[in-house]
Amino acid sequence: MELEEFSNNINKKMNLINITVNENEINNFYNYMRMLLDWNEKINLTAITDEKEIILKHFIDSVTINKYIKKNCKLIDIGTGAGFPGVPLKILNDDLSVVLLDSLNKRINFLKEVIAFLKLEKITPIHDRAEELGSKKEYREQFDIATSRAVAPLNYLLEYMLPFVKVGGYCICMKGGNIETEINESKEALRKLGGKIEKIDYINLPESEIERNIIIIKKIKNTPEKYPRKAGIPKKSPL
Repeated sequence: MELEEFSNNINKKMNLINITVNENEINNFYNYMRMLLDWNEKINLTAITDEKEIILKHFIDSVTINKYIKKNCKLIDIGTGAGFPGVPLKILNDDLSVVLLDSLNKRINFLKEVIAFLKLEKITPIHDRAEELGSKKEYREQFDIATSRAVAPLNYLLEYMLPFVKVGGYCICMKGGNIETEINESKEALRKLGGKIEKIDYINLPESEIERNIIIIKKIKNTPEKYPRKAGIPKKSPL
């Protein structure tokens, strides 16, 4: 796909979710897509390789939460993978400070290349596990927002996310269509970790029947120091 076709496609879909993109941002998204496809031939970054699907299912999907991003806030993207939603949000918000966290170093190496090529500032990829980084003083309860996109069931995902967030901050969990069971099974985790579901946005991606749920969780009290537990335990034994 040439840049002009890409520009028309992403512009149209961004407009449908009330986002305006400038020429520099479109160029950044285009170069990001090209790098994603090039690297994907060497390492497995995404199962989505059709360019129009990348625009919709990676870029547009990622920025559906852009309306929740306030000026000059600090965001950590947990289980970022190939950079979603953290990199698209950063492309749209120059003032945003971002940490991209992933447990696979090959993904972090890709993200370092993307950041350097796009000349993005105030964005740091970190190779670590959420259970380990969330226990470190310099990261614990330091962020206004924690994001995750299709990472894990909510009942143990919260133990990865909430320790990073300041009291008064938010976890934004991006999910697929059916989340009722996850929400019911997460009540104890919310209580113990200091979170409260504030709202759930039910949306369809533009010009598609793809359903998404965006769960907005407010941090209402400090997370006890014993959380997160050691690596692997949240998944094996959810709260």
